[in-house]
Amino acid sequence: MDTDKKLREHISALADGELPDSERELAFAALDTGAGQAAWRAYHLAGDVLRSTPGGDLSDSFSARLAARLAAEPAYEADDAGLEVQPAAIIFP
Repeated sequence: MDTDKKLREHISALADGELPDSERELAFAALDTGAGQAAWRAYHLAGDVLRSTPGGDLSDSFSARLAARLAAEPAYEADDAGLEVQPAAIIFP
């Protein structure tokens, strides 16, 4: 197992309150790095999202922008085998 993956697992367990006391020193050392701090924020953000109430309110402007972008998307086209004619774009944040 690579060291970076092990450190992320320790940080995740620490964030969940499931890290044994004997492993905490390693997790705290990882939190002193930029990657460790980014992992900490990511795990907490994921936890916040998982604990949030579904159907949170979106602003009217966000909903309008989303509707406009969806309306601008090209129509789905499939060939005779049901495969998409043009692959969908992959969007990364």
